[in-house]
Amino acid sequence: MPGKLIIISGPSGAGKGSILTELINKDGYSFSVSMTTRAPRLGEVDGVNYYFVSQEEFDKTIHEDGFLEYVHKFERSYGTPKKQILEKIASGTNIILDIEMEGALNVKRLYPDAILLFVLPPNLKILHERLLGRGSESVEQIKNREKDIQKEIAEIVNYDYYVVNDEINAAVERVERIVSGEGEEYRIIDPQAIIDKYKEE
Repeated sequence: MPGKLIIISGPSGAGKGSILTELINKDGYSFSVSMTTRAPRLGEVDGVNYYFVSQEEFDKTIHEDGFLEYVHKFERSYGTPKKQILEKIASGTNIILDIEMEGALNVKRLYPDAILLFVLPPNLKILHERLLGRGSESVEQIKNREKDIQKEIAEIVNYDYYVVNDEINAAVERVERIVSGEGEEYRIIDPQAIIDKYKEE
């Protein structure tokens, strides 16, 4: 029986990475390592968190049709290598992708059975605190990211499910319920209500 393709997206600071770390330590899950031209953050390892490459190498992979999808955002490039994903799904492994929203929709067009899952923070104040706490970006870069948060959250209309990452163990359990087909309470029925909740007061 083939595995499932789970695409996790959401604004920076929502806690996608924490959820992924927990999931890949469980049986039956594997993380698809993306390729990026951005610099590694503190603690990130090449080939584990991302393949960190030059723009020249990234462009070469595009030319060789080596990506399932790729996008350019915040003056950086991100792509999902194709071969490893197809092999693992065929072997019965659930593959998790942590990709930008534009890339997620590109994958969904190619693989309609993919599960699109949107991760949200409890509120915008906590999101801001998480971005500051990472220490990987300047205040100016964080401000630029926050300008796009409303636009990013509005993309939830294109997703199947959502998970609020308020407490990591609870958030991971919600994702597992969704993947197993038992998490219908997290299906996005009224996206506008969720969007309105995260609008600046």
